[in-house]
Amino acid sequence: MKVVGGIELKQQNIMNENHASNLSHSPSTIRRQGGWRAIRYILANETFEKLASMGLIANLVVYMHTQYNIETTTSAQVFTIWSGFTNFLPLVGAYVADAYVGKYNTLLFSSISSFLGMGFIALGAGVPSLRPPSCPTNSDCIPPTGGQLAILYTGLALFAIGSGGLRPCNIAFGADQVDVTTETGKSQLESFLNWWYFLFTIALLFALTVVVYIQTSVSWFVGFIIPTACFACSLTIFILGSNTYIRTKPKGSVISDLVKVIVVANRKRQVDIKKDSELSFYDPPLDYGLDPNILKLPHTNRLRFFDKAAVITDQSVNVKSVNNWRLCSVQQVEELKSVLSTLPVWFAGIVCFLAMTQTNSFGILQALQINKTIGPKFSVPPAWVGLVPMISLSIWILVYEKIVVPLKGRRNENRSRLSMELRLLIGVLLSIVCMVVSGLVEAHRRAAALKHGSIESPIKIWWLIPQFALSGLIEAFAAVMMMELLTSYWPPSMKTLGGAVFFLSLAICNYFNSILIEIIRATTGKNGSPPWLGGNDLNKNRLDYYYYTIAVFAGLNLVYYLFIARHYLKIELLQRSSNKVQPEDDQMGNSDTTAHT
Repeated sequence: MKVVGGIELKQQNIMNENHASNLSHSPSTIRRQGGWRAIRYILANETFEKLASMGLIANLVVYMHTQYNIETTTSAQVFTIWSGFTNFLPLVGAYVADAYVGKYNTLLFSSISSFLGMGFIALGAGVPSLRPPSCPTNSDCIPPTGGQLAILYTGLALFAIGSGGLRPCNIAFGADQVDVTTETGKSQLESFLNWWYFLFTIALLFALTVVVYIQTSVSWFVGFIIPTACFACSLTIFILGSNTYIRTKPKGSVISDLVKVIVVANRKRQVDIKKDSELSFYDPPLDYGLDPNILKLPHTNRLRFFDKAAVITDQSVNVKSVNNWRLCSVQQVEELKSVLSTLPVWFAGIVCFLAMTQTNSFGILQALQINKTIGPKFSVPPAWVGLVPMISLSIWILVYEKIVVPLKGRRNENRSRLSMELRLLIGVLLSIVCMVVSGLVEAHRRAAALKHGSIESPIKIWWLIPQFALSGLIEAFAAVMMMELLTSYWPPSMKTLGGAVFFLSLAICNYFNSILIEIIRATTGKNGSPPWLGGNDLNKNRLDYYYYTIAVFAGLNLVYYLFIARHYLKIELLQRSSNKVQPEDDQMGNSDTTAHT
């Protein structure tokens, strides 16, 4: 099977020489824009944006339950559905940014949308007529009107739309400001990522302590005005840095290319690749004018059905004006293979996230009905327990980087870090343990509350620390591994899509969780037994049974991972180690006569 590019070798060499010349004289190399001058604006913009976002997300369930009289299960479900919507939209944002408007415009309009969303939520918190009367007894509460909910949901919708553009583009836009083809650029990129994570941690700590405390103990209005002001600062800083940014032009969406490969391969399903060894593949040189850092993917023999999309069935076709809905390149085919090969592993990660995300909804509701006092006067805000997963995650990273990796490095220099396969396995196991522990703690909390005849259980809030800490460790092993797989093992041109797909997995997890809640609400609470979920009082529910149900799903996920997903992960890692992705200039030169094996 021959791979042809449709351009003669001489023309191809000229194109490579022109590419080298363009790199040495392009504005991105001269760096009149970009570099640390631009990155400073981006880091400041991101810090204020994350502080504002976390100031809303950390306490949203408590806000809906206490200020809008939305019952516990419903408020958790609204949060779950909204989180799923927020995590699904980055896929749309990545497509719009890559195909039409570019990262800069996407970030600008998304920041405006999020700012308006926070403004609506702050408006609802500040005007009493936009909320139902307070109900401290949690009984016979007046529900919110349609107009009151419209203000709340409009704010949440605008915020979600803004997040859909911010999440997939923020890091990618920062990476655009450095030239990763140079050692200086690589160092700047690493420093940018380190500072981004550090400032994100600082913003999260401030949001979960100061902002949350103001919301629950001082004023919800003031507590939401602060994130709104932070969004205003974020937007202002982003606009002030406009003249310093490198703005890459939209170069078409990878999502469209993936769809094209599927459609074309199906059209050519009658082509028999195994029998005909003389088939030619369409493999043109890559366009470095759109992306100087693009890398050529080698052909692989996995999922060979999709190779049919690159087979040239009409030798008279004009390769300079190829219709990609009739003929795709080998590069496009291999990009689709990279996506499909990781899907079984991706599914295993989604079930892990099902356990990880419970702390942000029902975990916070547990904190509402537990003894939060420390000493005679201070009461811990329920959202503060959200610090525990971050702390456990940080402690593990510190132990791993400073103790585990150096220790393993002394024993075996080539295998000093835990493999992706092992990390995901640990994450799956921790998801089971987390849900079992959560169920046991909830059973103890509920029994103590019923024994004392009070809504708030007399046991201390410290009892919730184990399940929240385990949630953070699930993120450390499973979530970080999934992000690494989707961004490091997919082609460089698909990094924005990889980040969006990571958030899509969280969206699917949230939607599945919402469906599970509806099924449980419809099938439990009959024949005089208490419902597992529903109402405003967790003491009248069996939340522990719900946690055990998720533990069963996590156990099934362990079986699936060991016998199915793990196999695909091994193949993908072996494929990447045996077929190193190299720059196209190193692979071409004789592409007109290179044959697939």
